[in-house]
Formats: sequence, C-alpha cells, structure tokens
Amino acid sequence: MTQHAQASNTDADWLLEDLVQRVAEIRHAVLLSADGLLIGRSEALNRGDAEHLAAVASGFQSLARGAGRHFGAGEIRQTVIEMDTAFLFVTAAGQGACLAVFAEADSDIGLVAFEMNLLVQRVGNNLATTARATRADDADVPVSR
Repeated sequence: MTQHAQASNTDADWLLEDLVQRVAEIRHAVLLSADGLLIGRSEALNRGDAEHLAAVASGFQSLARGAGRHFGAGEIRQTVIEMDTAFLFVTAAGQGACLAVFAEADSDIGLVAFEMNLLVQRVGNNLATTARATRADDADVPVSR
C-alpha cells in the first residue's frame, strides 16, 4: 500500500469516527468503493466486520440501482433496511464510493440521513474513488491481507 493510500484510509477512518461520535444513534460507519472494497471504517468495527458490511452495502446499493433503472425511478439517493434492532443506511459518497452506517432501531432516521448527507457534501469529491483497473495477468495473483 502506498503512503498516499494509507493517508487516505486514515483520513476516511477519522471522518467516519467523527460521524459515529457526533451522532449517538450510529453504531458503525464504513466508506466503500462501488464494487464493495473497504476504504475506511469507524473505530469500533474490526476489519473483518467492516469488509463484510462493505460487501453487504455494495450489494444492497446495486440492487436498489437495478430497481430504480428497471422502473424508471431515477438515481438512488439513499437506501435503508430496517431490522429488529438496527437500521442500515447506504448513500452515494462521491463518484464511485458509498457511505454505509449501522444505526440503532430507535434512531431518528431523519437525523441519521441528514448527518450522512452532510458528511458527503462536506467532503464531496475527497470521498470519490476510481474504479478498480484489472489486468489479465492479475487473475492468478493471490491477494495478500
């Protein structure tokens, strides 16, 4: 990983932790690429769980985009899943990135959505990612963790 990539992840982690600290109802926050790669995470979320949440959020956002496209409903602004004890929110965060948060079931969902969008607007293009470039010779190269 390059020094620039490490700095970017640290910046994203700091922004996400700030969001979690400012909005008491938010348990966890992750920043992910559109294809589900973890870019940043809040402190209380270990890397494995953060990667899992990023993958889930990416799939969820993809399904919502597909539904919007199929039914002519336009671009996805935000997607929400309500569970027994939590909400999962996913919103676009710049070109090729998404912000996902896990919030308490008794959350003020308007406040959570507002704070997420405020963060995205505040840092805008700094959250954008470039699509992964793949090469044919990368297919057999194992990924190190």
